[in-house]
Amino acid sequence: MAISSGDQIPDSTLTVMTPEGPAPVGTGDLFGSGRSVLFAVPGAFTPTCSAQHLPGFVEHADELKAKGVDRIVCMAVNDVFVMDAWSKHSNVGDQIMMAADGNGDFSEALGLTMDAAAFGMGKRSQRFALIINNGQVETVLVEAPGEFRVSSAEFVLDKL
Repeated sequence: MAISSGDQIPDSTLTVMTPEGPAPVGTGDLFGSGRSVLFAVPGAFTPTCSAQHLPGFVEHADELKAKGVDRIVCMAVNDVFVMDAWSKHSNVGDQIMMAADGNGDFSEALGLTMDAAAFGMGKRSQRFALIINNGQVETVLVEAPGEFRVSSAEFVLDKL
């Protein structure tokens, strides 16, 4: 069953790139304090993700933070090295934390996976955005297959 508004973020581990190399970060530590926006994409470097989804959050990061968002996290079922390369390629800087859900464990715990085997991509995260406050989900915005609307930075801004 997919995560819903009012649910606590499940305990899991994501991986982020630090100056010292890859580092695990617990979802309880990451989302447990303050207000966060987590947006997930089916894959780094994929067309909609690279042309619209990530760039929208980069462009609107200051506006999101002005509305009380403490951290913006982009997540994909990719390895941390791919997420780091995508971050550099997309000029993300330090406005957005790029988090790898390498095996899809967190996406699965959220109930928000999809089967992209027909495209040679295996199990992936659905395209979605969550607004999280002190570890509790306020808003769940899941895209219908093939769509990009409700998880966009602009739509999230309207929900804050």
